[in-house]
Amino acid sequence: MPADPGPRAKSCVRGAGGTGRILLVTNDYPPRRGGIESFVFSLCAGLPPSDLVVYTARMRGSASIDRQVAYEVIRDGSRLLLPTPRVARAVRDLMIEQGCDRVAFGAAAPLGLLAGGLRASGARRLVGLTHGHEVWWAKVPGARALLRRIGREVDVLTYVSDFCGAEIAKALRPVDARAMVRMSPGVDLDVFRPGLDGGPVRRSLGIGDAQQVVVAASRLVARKGHDVLLEAWPRVVARHPDAVLLVVGSGPARRRLARKARGLTVAGSVRFLAGVAWSDMPAVYAAGDVFAMPCRTRLRGLEPEALGIVFLEAAACGLPVVVGASGGAPETAIDGETGYVVDPRSTREVAARITSLLADPEQAKAMGLRGREWVRRAYSPGTAAATLSRVLATGGP
Repeated sequence: MPADPGPRAKSCVRGAGGTGRILLVTNDYPPRRGGIESFVFSLCAGLPPSDLVVYTARMRGSASIDRQVAYEVIRDGSRLLLPTPRVARAVRDLMIEQGCDRVAFGAAAPLGLLAGGLRASGARRLVGLTHGHEVWWAKVPGARALLRRIGREVDVLTYVSDFCGAEIAKALRPVDARAMVRMSPGVDLDVFRPGLDGGPVRRSLGIGDAQQVVVAASRLVARKGHDVLLEAWPRVVARHPDAVLLVVGSGPARRRLARKARGLTVAGSVRFLAGVAWSDMPAVYAAGDVFAMPCRTRLRGLEPEALGIVFLEAAACGLPVVVGASGGAPETAIDGETGYVVDPRSTREVAARITSLLADPEQAKAMGLRGREWVRRAYSPGTAAATLSRVLATGGP
C-alpha cells in the first residue's frame, strides 16, 4: 500500500496579489538537522505564511516542529521523498488542491525531476535550490544528464556560493546556465551576536572562565576535518596549555573522533558536546574565543564544502574563524581580516593559525568584529527569502 501523503487543507487560499500559493517540496526540513535544513527552514520563515505550503518527509519529532510554524506543513508517509510516480501524483494533487502555481524544490536534485510533470499540471513557476551535493551530480556522467534535465525544466536554479554556481553551470547547456541566481543563507544578527553569556556552557563542561576555547561545530563527518583539528591540537596546547577544544555536533564520525581524542597526549583538553539545538548555538559560540573547521574536499572533488553556515554564525557572534580551503567555504571569510583560510590537510598550518589567534586576544576580537560586519554586508538576514520570492514571481530570473 502506498504511503499516506498526509492531511489535505479544507480550502484553497490564493497568495498575495491574487497569484497562486507557493509549494515547497523538500526532504531537507526539521527535525532533520544540517546546514541545508537550517537554510530551508529560514527561507520558509521569510515567506508570507498564508502563501506557503511545505510538503516534506515524515520524521520522528515532526509534530512538534509543525505546531511551531504559521504556514501549513504536510508530511508524506515515507521517510524520504524520491521522484517516484507515487510522489509525483501526491505532489501534483497537493499543488492543485492547495491552489499553488509556484513550486520550489528544497534541493533540486533529485526532486527537481518532478518539474516537467508539475508544469504540465499548471505550475507557472518552478525553482530548484542547489547546494553542495549538486556539485557531485554535475561531475558524474549519468547524474550530470539528470541535472541538465532539471536545469532545463525549472525556470531558475539557485546556488549558495560562487564556487557551487560555477561547478553546476558546467553541467548545463549555456542557455540553462544563464537562469542561475545566487541565493546564500543569511544569518539572524539579533540571534547570533556578541556579548551573550557562554558561562553556563563552559561550567557544564568543566571549563574555567580564564581558559581559552576553540569551538568546532558541525555535523561530524569526514569532510569537516575534525581529525586534522585533533592532530593539530597538541601543537596548540604546547603553546597554550590551558586551551580547550570543544567539538560540537553528532554524526557517523563521532566514535572514531572520540577514539582519536582519547589517544592524544592532551586528551584532557578536548570536550565533545552533542545534541545541541539550533536555538542554543549562540550560547555555544559565546563560550568560545575562536571558531575552527578545517573542512576539506574529498572523493577527488566530488565532495566539497558548499559554503558553511557555521562560519557565518560564528562570525556573527564575534569570533574569528579558521576556514578550510574547500569549495565555497573561503567565501565565508576575508583571509587575514576576519580570520584565516587554511590548507585543511596541513596540521602545522591549522595549528599555527589557531595559536596566533589565541596568542593575541585583542587582535582576535578585532577580527571577530570585522567578521560580524562582513556577515552583515554579505549575508544579511532576509536577503535569501527576498531572492526566493523574486525568482518565484513570474518573469525573468
